[in-house]
Amino acid sequence: MFKTRPTFIAEISCNHNGSIKNAKKLILEAKKAGADFVKLQTYTADTMTIKSNSKDFIIKKGIWKNQNLWNLYNEAKTPFEWQKDLFDFAKKIKIKCFSTPFDETAVDLLEKLNCPLYKIASFEMNHLPLIKKVAKTNKPIIISTGAATIKEIDEAYNTAKKNGCLNITLLYCVSSYPAKPDDFNLNNIQIMKKRYNCRVGLSDHSKGNDIAKLAIAAGADVIEKHIKLPNQKKGFDVKFSADRHEIKKLISEMKIIHKYLGKNFFYRSKNEKSSNQFKRSVYTVQDIKKGQKITKKNTKIIRPGFGIQPKFFIKILNKKSPFNYRAGMPVKNDLLKKLRIKII
Repeated sequence: MFKTRPTFIAEISCNHNGSIKNAKKLILEAKKAGADFVKLQTYTADTMTIKSNSKDFIIKKGIWKNQNLWNLYNEAKTPFEWQKDLFDFAKKIKIKCFSTPFDETAVDLLEKLNCPLYKIASFEMNHLPLIKKVAKTNKPIIISTGAATIKEIDEAYNTAKKNGCLNITLLYCVSSYPAKPDDFNLNNIQIMKKRYNCRVGLSDHSKGNDIAKLAIAAGADVIEKHIKLPNQKKGFDVKFSADRHEIKKLISEMKIIHKYLGKNFFYRSKNEKSSNQFKRSVYTVQDIKKGQKITKKNTKIIRPGFGIQPKFFIKILNKKSPFNYRAGMPVKNDLLKKLRIKII
């Protein structure tokens, strides 16, 4: 985890549009944007679904309306034969690369490529055998939770943990494409943090950066957004993807937001502490001679705050002053010590 800001993951998904050249360009764009990780997807159409024209296999609504599942995945896939080349390219330009496997064969391939961590996609989080296999690699797992119930998140989280994964990150996700602001409940981030006691982030399918920035304010440790090429218009995911310039701006803003959120303990800056002078404290308003009684006539609770706190005022009343005071002097802690009044 980064101490200066949340971790940023640039998701390539299918924005390469079937071109390995574009895939490499997207990895380079992620590097230029300042992303911490770039992420691939590892599947084939046949590992996702079957080739069928039955109505069950036709998408009914959304930006992929009327698409056949097999055809969609076949066109959107990042082919298995590209994966080594893309991992090698990412290593060459010094950006960390990992992937989302969608079945066990994808895990086998990615293990050969020394994939450093894995992500479980929202629609795969009920695929407990897949989570079990990934967990047994003993590598960190990120689990996206779009459309999931708490019970489903419990099952996925517990499966990963019971099978050897000691490093789990959950991503709050809204599985609408693109996701609208009204779809979000960013309080889910803190709810998940308290329930699972792990890192929680946001997998963001909304347009723009506003939701991501609000998620950071809500406690997100990780932000994932889809990346596209500059001025890219064509692609299944471009409507909810950000280009390098948008991501670079977001990462810069993430640093600022993280700085403003500050520390995990109650904190006041030195600058603000100087404002204590505007608080009230106890001052003399008349001359007081040694041995004279301290009264409401010769002392008062006023601004500034260089004297003892007002809570001690009652305790010093009618006590004989051990000191001489001139009018307008602050009553200090030495009076409390001399009168044996406990300073709390």
